[in-house]
Amino acid sequence: MPLHIATESWAYKVPFRVSRGVEAALEIVVVTLIDSRGRVGRGEAAGVDYDGETIALLRAQIEAVREAIEHNIEGGANFTVGTPATTAAAAAGHDFPGLATLLPVGGARNAVDCAFWDLAAKQRRSTVWEMAQLPNPRRLTTSMTLGIDTDAAVTAGAQHYADWPLIKVKVDGERHLEVVRLVHAICPAARLIVDPNQAWSCDLLNRLAPEMQSLGVTLIEQPVPRGEDASLRGYSGSIRLAADESVADRAGLAAVKDFYQVVNVKLDKTGGLTEALALARDARSLGLQVMVGCMAGTSLAMAPGMVVGQLAEFVDLDGPLLHAADREYGIAYDRGLMQLPSTALWG
Repeated sequence: MPLHIATESWAYKVPFRVSRGVEAALEIVVVTLIDSRGRVGRGEAAGVDYDGETIALLRAQIEAVREAIEHNIEGGANFTVGTPATTAAAAAGHDFPGLATLLPVGGARNAVDCAFWDLAAKQRRSTVWEMAQLPNPRRLTTSMTLGIDTDAAVTAGAQHYADWPLIKVKVDGERHLEVVRLVHAICPAARLIVDPNQAWSCDLLNRLAPEMQSLGVTLIEQPVPRGEDASLRGYSGSIRLAADESVADRAGLAAVKDFYQVVNVKLDKTGGLTEALALARDARSLGLQVMVGCMAGTSLAMAPGMVVGQLAEFVDLDGPLLHAADREYGIAYDRGLMQLPSTALWG
């Protein structure tokens, strides 16, 4: 079949805990598209768990539109994966209705969208960078994430990454400032990102922000629950805030632009690279900064994230470093500096 859907499980080095819970492994879907000449495009997605996406749901969504996807594989070189204004792929002149008419924002569309980008690059003998109008890509410096854990475990993690320039610290509603103090003491030169994953109130944010700024925190992600963003009108601190769970794609941008200074763009949320690029560009046009994040996938998911990362001030694409193993031709990391992905991997 020209469309293959696989389910994979990638074990974490240690169980990964955020404010919503803990996981021992990441379950993902991998979409593979194969044209009649044997050219292959791949895309990976984990889905958005807090929106109720499961691997079974992602597979079912893709299967439901299998015929439409397979019908367009041979024309992948002319396949317009999104709105013509957002990608040079439209220059070929063929206007397929687009995945946005077939699949909702989320993991299923992400996996298919990224697979089409990969396939189209091979069919054109081009690169995704050129297709995305980013012909001179640069290497990116990513944060390294320390999950919620015991003091001993956080200490060990901070010591391991003590010479990295950017560290992200997961916290919750009860354990926050003391963890940041601990990490800063071990990594005094590092810039810190703090991610409560919706676990705070604006009042708690105001109480914590002054000391956090003194501890090197330069960004706080989604401090308040989605839907309570307007409470941030009362925010009195100066650390920049990033909208994560509160914005998935361009449709949600207007609702958050007055409360945050940064938008966290994740391909699993947007439904792929096409919408992710459009969201990043629209955010920048509104004067917002961009962060590119991930759902802790393998290098196959980080590669398209690096395309969006060319438009970002903050990069959080450390997924492969959290796992016990990575894919063949995986992205190389050197103290946070990500090398550009090999075309043998993607793009």
